[in-house]
Amino acid sequence: MSFAPVVPFGGFAGWSFLTRTMDTQKQAFTGSAAMQRDTGYFRERIGSVKTAEDLVADRRLLKVALGAFGLQDDIGNRYFIQKVLSDGTLDAGDLANRLSDKRYFELASAFAFDLGTPASKISTFADGIVGAYEDRQFEEAVGEVDDEMRLALNARRELDKLAGKSSTEDTKWFTILGSAPLRSMFQTAFGLPKSFASIDLDQQLGTMKDRADRYLGSNKVAQFSDPAKVDDLIRLFLLRSQAQQVASTSSGAAALSLLQGAGTGSLLSRRT
Repeated sequence: MSFAPVVPFGGFAGWSFLTRTMDTQKQAFTGSAAMQRDTGYFRERIGSVKTAEDLVADRRLLKVALGAFGLQDDIGNRYFIQKVLSDGTLDAGDLANRLSDKRYFELASAFAFDLGTPASKISTFADGIVGAYEDRQFEEAVGEVDDEMRLALNARRELDKLAGKSSTEDTKWFTILGSAPLRSMFQTAFGLPKSFASIDLDQQLGTMKDRADRYLGSNKVAQFSDPAKVDDLIRLFLLRSQAQQVASTSSGAAALSLLQGAGTGSLLSRRT
């Protein structure tokens, strides 16, 4: 049986516990027999892979390769994944460049099957993919216990990468808006309703930047290169989410009380 992450509390208290015990918990998780089988097989066999066809032909290798980029649900779409990998990323018409989900670009870029020597032949390649796979799988396991913690872990990983990119600030914000986990987190942290996603995209961009400036002191995505800024965002997200849950529970209890009161009143009126 694999190790299940422990998150004994919800909200910011749960996050504080998780971050304090992260190293120990992750070590236990990645040391489980199932994880060791997956990662050991990948380390042993990936060096023999020369083409995209080789990779998709081996389901065990493909499981780790896709899982490292959060694309494990695509393991049955072998032809599609082979096309993404074999095209590569150098040409604007390559499939990975035309897909809105940039995880496919990251996958194709990492394996580099369109180059003379694929990345699978590099001695340090397996370590990088295995590390990413372990991170993603741990996040998924945490999400089984508390999905808000998964969103927080995802944000800590993704925002650091996004902040360091050379693209414009608006492009970075659009990347956040295009990522379901990041969008969900920012909307909650900034107190925006679910209907926010239905308004004009430029309006969404402006609102996000305004709220970031108000709550975090800057409207730049580049600020998240500072771990303390990411922590501020996560704290805001968890506290706001917990407040919403309390409000929902309170309003639900009030509504139930009113219904019960109405039912009692009706019963009394029938008896009199």
